[in-house]
Amino acid sequence: MGRETSRAVMGQFSGGCYLSFATLVLLGSQVPATLARGTRGEALQHGQSGTLPHFLEEPVDAYIVKSNPIKLRCQARPALQIFFKCNGEWVHQSQHMSQEHTDLGTGLKIREVMINVSRQQVEDFHGPEDYWCLCVAWSHLGTSKSRKATVRIAYLRKNFEQDPQGTEVPLNGMIVLHCRPPEGVPVAEVEWLKNEEPLSSDGIIDTRGDHNLIVSEARLSDSGNYTCVASNIVAKRRSATATVVVYVNGGWSSWTDWSPCNVRCGRGVQKRSRTCTNPAPLNGGAFCEGMSVQKSTCNTLCPVDGGWGEWSEWSLCSSDCERQRSRECTAPEPKHGGRLCDGVALATDNCTGGLCTQSVENSSDVALYSGLAAGVVTVVLLIIAVTLYRRSQSEYGVDVIDSSALTGGFQSFSFKTSRQANPLLINSSMQPDLTVSRTYTSPMCFQDSIDKELMAERSLLDPLPDLKVKGVAERAEYHVMSHPQTFPRGLAPDYRGVAVGTTLGRRSKNLFTPQVSLTPSRPLHKATAVFGHAGGRLVVPNTGISLLVPHGGIAEDTTWEMYMIINQEDSSTLSEDGPEIFLSPAVTYGPPGLDLSCPIALTIAHCGEVDAGNWTIRLKRQMQDNKWEEVMSVDEESASCYCLLEAQRCHVLLEHPGRYALVGEPLNQEVAKRLRLAVFGSPDTSNSLGFTLRVYCVDDTPHAFQEVAVGERSRGGRLLEEPKVMLFRGNTFSLQVSIQDVPQLLWSIKPFTTCQEFSFSQVWASNQRPLQCAFSLERYSHSSSQLSCKISVRQVKGEEQILQVYTSVVENEKGVVPFFTQSDCTITSQTGSRAFKIPLSIRQRISATFDTANAKGKDWQLLAQKLHIDRNLCYFACQESPSSVILSLWEAQHQDSGDLDSLASALEEIGKVQSPTTTTHGCSREEQDSEFTQLG
Repeated sequence: MGRETSRAVMGQFSGGCYLSFATLVLLGSQVPATLARGTRGEALQHGQSGTLPHFLEEPVDAYIVKSNPIKLRCQARPALQIFFKCNGEWVHQSQHMSQEHTDLGTGLKIREVMINVSRQQVEDFHGPEDYWCLCVAWSHLGTSKSRKATVRIAYLRKNFEQDPQGTEVPLNGMIVLHCRPPEGVPVAEVEWLKNEEPLSSDGIIDTRGDHNLIVSEARLSDSGNYTCVASNIVAKRRSATATVVVYVNGGWSSWTDWSPCNVRCGRGVQKRSRTCTNPAPLNGGAFCEGMSVQKSTCNTLCPVDGGWGEWSEWSLCSSDCERQRSRECTAPEPKHGGRLCDGVALATDNCTGGLCTQSVENSSDVALYSGLAAGVVTVVLLIIAVTLYRRSQSEYGVDVIDSSALTGGFQSFSFKTSRQANPLLINSSMQPDLTVSRTYTSPMCFQDSIDKELMAERSLLDPLPDLKVKGVAERAEYHVMSHPQTFPRGLAPDYRGVAVGTTLGRRSKNLFTPQVSLTPSRPLHKATAVFGHAGGRLVVPNTGISLLVPHGGIAEDTTWEMYMIINQEDSSTLSEDGPEIFLSPAVTYGPPGLDLSCPIALTIAHCGEVDAGNWTIRLKRQMQDNKWEEVMSVDEESASCYCLLEAQRCHVLLEHPGRYALVGEPLNQEVAKRLRLAVFGSPDTSNSLGFTLRVYCVDDTPHAFQEVAVGERSRGGRLLEEPKVMLFRGNTFSLQVSIQDVPQLLWSIKPFTTCQEFSFSQVWASNQRPLQCAFSLERYSHSSSQLSCKISVRQVKGEEQILQVYTSVVENEKGVVPFFTQSDCTITSQTGSRAFKIPLSIRQRISATFDTANAKGKDWQLLAQKLHIDRNLCYFACQESPSSVILSLWEAQHQDSGDLDSLASALEEIGKVQSPTTTTHGCSREEQDSEFTQLG
């Protein structure tokens, strides 16, 4: 009976009923001994007063991470004892950790109990529900039970149930990336990364509860690599990276205006064009559909030259014994710019055959004698006027300081109203319009000037009319028919390895045996011409290299066959351990025995960035032992040579033939040289789906780029973007060339070739040799005919340039590459007056005026100062005619533009500042004449 009562009570206890203190005493043998003792002690301590236990802290759900046990905690007030019960069974009292203290406010006992739950306990439990535990607290009034706390083993699977997938969307389209994280306990939280950075939600990006990423309106900045990251208390997992590309489809710009008809007469074609730049395709966006060029037929009315009609009948004989007849230019009339009729429209004839009366004959005799008398008087007056004019000229000289003296050289036919007359100035009554002048804009070819030829003196024309010049543009070799007795004293030119016997016409081969034996370099370009006393200019087309032979530099009755050769040199020949590099090609001019009375002007293009002053630039000459010897530094004074350094070229006055080059020595790491960047493309001949992009990095000189142009022309390459210039600094960092924004859905590129690199030494000492890297692309189908991408050329820790490529891989209209503004240039020389901008007569007057010093300071030094040639004046002081050498240097400076305005303005400024002929100071005419006489 006692055993059954005990079970009933314990069952009632386990069911959550409250047991009285007397019942616990009676059943003390059925509950833990400590509980019975504690109950009795507490009952005696508190008597019969108190409340049921109230839980201040209940056990909470917990997760076991790896093999670390968890703690469950209970706290109740008032509590005599607290025990845990897990999965319906009491936890042994030895596994309990308890402590108690008294609440100071109420004086009630607060008891706290903890137990540990291990991973093994949870794994060994096999029940219909999760492992659970609760607390049971006793007081003298009864018991209270806490909430159930579940204990689970935490984990996170490795594989995502759904990875986000890469996508390409148009601008303003919707981006949706799906992500289902791996299974885990507890459930994993999800966040998104963009380019390895946490994605910030700025109101445009929506990360919904199902973990999907949604961008309602895609922007270009939304392109990137997206990653879904799932994490809980156990681990963190990353999904596969999804690449999102926001592309822009190309749009056509507006059509340009129709071009002029391509023929001057008859049926022709005119074109208009548009570009795919509104907007330009980006990130693999579709190229514009349709034609970029429209053509239309056009008809230009042909000019009709005029023709004379029939003569009319002769008129009756007049009282002057003359008769007339006429005709009209109407068979046909000139139309559409045709020429007018040549000849006269009115003809007169004397009447003969007795048709005139005697009185008429007498009057005719009187008129005849009167005319003769008037003619004699006119001749006498003319002789007197000429005599007086010459006497005044010999007394006062000629003042060419006023710009009117250059009237013949300006090639201008528009004149302003004359200024106040000055009786001592040439042509003072008619001044030229200095704002209107012919400008020569091509640095590569000569332009014939009909206007200048009309004003040139007949004696200054080409002294060798039978000299014919022809060129072969493909090889850049130029053939000139030589002139008999070209070389005085049997001298021969030194071509240094060039097979001149095959390129110089009638000259026999034995005449060209080199006198100086030097190691031959690879000659790329050369030009030859025959010059006489009139001088001339020699140019290697499209290279920026030219040579000016002044008038009078060669003795009369003597001609020289001169030449120029451009060679490439290796910087290792400069010095074994020095930092110098070539900034220009090496230029050879000759022949070696050339004997001139004044220096020649040699113009050489260079690639140094000289404005910042980070270079020491020197002119050097190659000697017989192949070593380079310094001629002068451009910053120093020298009486044997003169260098005028400009931003992109250098003008040198030389007296001795040989091989010359500009070299530079860096002063610091900020030093830089200019590189010209160009990208060419052509289909892959071995693969119908292939297309090759070739990127060139060359020194920024015309000569260096011409080698690239000739090579690309031979392989059918197309220039895909206007060449650009970048500064490459001497900071020892390399040059990287990479291709970007290739449409991934349309084109593929060979792996590991998207970025290529040139070492610093390769670029810094390239010496006019082109550096090339190639990118081989392949389209997935023949329907993909457009290619758009970017080529990035950057120096590490330096400047970057972007070459944008938009091209059709099947278009054939661009077969001719516009390498130069005048690609058919083959003229290499001009002789006589055509080679110079300043007419000979004006040049001689300027030299005569300024070569002699005068009291007013109008000498060659003032001329040099006004022409901004104000350094190393000791060189000009050693010349026989300083003014003539200064004008030769000016000619070399302005060979491209032919800008005579600057010279005229300088002379006019000299005349205004210090003119002795002005009358505003109240001087008498005699004083003015005396002062002007001192001028020269």
